[in-house]
Amino acid sequence: MSSPHPSPKSPAASGTYSVTETAEPSRSAVVTRLRAAGCVFAEDEAALLIAAAPTPDDLAALIERRTAGHPLEHVLGWAEFGGLRVAVDPGVFVPRRRTEFLLDQAVALGRRLSGRTGRHIVAVDLCCGSGAVGAALAAALGGVELHACDIEPAAVRCARRNVAAAGGRVYEGDLFAPLPVHLQGRIDVLTANVPYVPTEEVGLLPPEAREHEPLVALDGGADGLDVLRRVTAAAPRWLAPGGHLLVETGERQAPRAMETFRRSGLIPRVATSDELYATVVIGTRPTDPTRPTGTTDPNGTKTA
Repeated sequence: MSSPHPSPKSPAASGTYSVTETAEPSRSAVVTRLRAAGCVFAEDEAALLIAAAPTPDDLAALIERRTAGHPLEHVLGWAEFGGLRVAVDPGVFVPRRRTEFLLDQAVALGRRLSGRTGRHIVAVDLCCGSGAVGAALAAALGGVELHACDIEPAAVRCARRNVAAAGGRVYEGDLFAPLPVHLQGRIDVLTANVPYVPTEEVGLLPPEAREHEPLVALDGGADGLDVLRRVTAAAPRWLAPGGHLLVETGERQAPRAMETFRRSGLIPRVATSDELYATVVIGTRPTDPTRPTGTTDPNGTKTA
């Protein structure tokens, strides 16, 4: 299984830091320590850590945490996601690079709905973690009624920092339970980055994930689809007619996930990205509840 964490983009290419000639010996020493600890992208990580540390003592503390196995994003306090620098606190699920594919799908659907209705869409980021998906969705669309929620208190505190800039609200609780009742039947785009690792495979995850991220954000039950089933069963009550639910899954899980969507009355389709090794199942609430599934969805896409 590949690492769940995004590899840092080349800092030199993005212009996010500069290393002077006088810093090169220190940088070489940092790279050596990181390599010895097993960091695959040691040079890029060294540059980011050096840029983040105002003093040598601060740098030593950051290196100590990273070489002890803490996720780079927890050490830095942020992650790049969807063109944003998203705050990520210790103990909070780190947004994955592959989840940017889910974001891209949500943005495309949101733009289509906004263009069709001429209004700002209503979006909910369920199982929001740091709030990265919701914050990036709002930034891309330029105007969203945004709500987000998570069951983990640390995630909620972190998400509130990221979502505030978009004028959104974050709630603490289990799935839909803490959301305002007035959102029922109004949600245009519902993203749910649910845990989908089967319980017996959690132990195969990289140590920085299984030791430093909450288990509730990783463990999806016996087949990895327990939380997905709960979300899908309740989603039709919350989605607006023609609204969309987007959930990330593993490639092997997609057929069962689609069947779950169908049983809940949603019109499913699967989108995949070979580049990001990402699979997203998208379910649309029919605008005509009497029309059977298995024909054509509201976007003109043939469904199984």
